[in-house]
This record gives sequence, structure tokens and C-alpha cells, in this order.
Amino acid sequence: MDGSCFTIRHIQADEVDAFRRIRLEALRLEPSFYASSYEDCTTLSVEEWQQRLSDSVFVAFRDDEPVGIIGLHRQRASKMAHRATISMVYIRKNLRGTGLAGYFLNTIADFARGIGILQLELSVSAENEAAIRFYLREGFLEVGRIPGGLLHEGREIDDVLMVSRLIA
Repeated sequence: MDGSCFTIRHIQADEVDAFRRIRLEALRLEPSFYASSYEDCTTLSVEEWQQRLSDSVFVAFRDDEPVGIIGLHRQRASKMAHRATISMVYIRKNLRGTGLAGYFLNTIADFARGIGILQLELSVSAENEAAIRFYLREGFLEVGRIPGGLLHEGREIDDVLMVSRLIA
């Protein structure tokens, strides 16, 4: 897939509704994969949603309908500003395996390179085996685990820590 049937946009404050919709969908449908909870996020005000856009957030659209999300948080300390953390990754289930995830990841990697990022980092639920396989195929390395990183419905779920060096 070349991404031609999808549009990926760097979301700004005036598109906060699309961000809110796709983020809440992800939290509702895949609750064990995220640190945030659907219940916590449904109570956020519009201003709080807009504040979350202080980090870079990209949304994939198909026919103006949000179908995926990915965030990028750049480290702020000067000695760490070459690093950024990928977060909130979600693609609708019916679009997984279409190539959209790779297109999405390439888009954010290109954006990151453009702002001087040399290393992408992420954590993924140990229960999300498909995502772990995807990131490994895309050149990420598993560099560690946080045992019991998430507590979901009384179960401890490990976080898998992954890193990818960006080559210019």
C-alpha cells in the first residue's frame, strides 16, 4: 500500500474533535494496550484535549473519517532532545495488515528526522504480540521490559521497551 487512500495530518487545535474521537475509540476497543483509560479521558475538557496537542499528534483519515493515531513526544532536556517517544499508536482493526501502519510509522519517522530526532523509543504491551512483531520488522530493537508496567482489571501486564535509531 502506498498510502494514497489515506491522508495523514499533523493535528492542530482546530482539529481536536478528530483527535478526541480516534483516541477514545482506541482506549475503548483496546483498553489493555494503553496506560490511559477510556473512563479517565471521557471526562477531559476540550481545553485539556487541546493541551495534549502540545506534543505532535498525527491522525490518519480515510474519506475525512479518523482511522488511526500516533503521537510523538520529544524529550525537552537539551542532552536528551535528540530522542522522542512514540505513543498512542492505534489503527482500526479492519485496516491492520493493509500497510497503513508502515506508512504511518514512516511519516512520523520523517517528521522526527526533520526536527533533529536521532532515536525513536516506545513501549508496547507485552500482550500486543502483533505490534511487537511489526516494530521488530520495522527495525526496532527490544531493549528491556518493565514488569507489571500496566495494571489492567487486576492483571499486571509487562511493558516492552523498544528503540530505533534514525539514519538520515
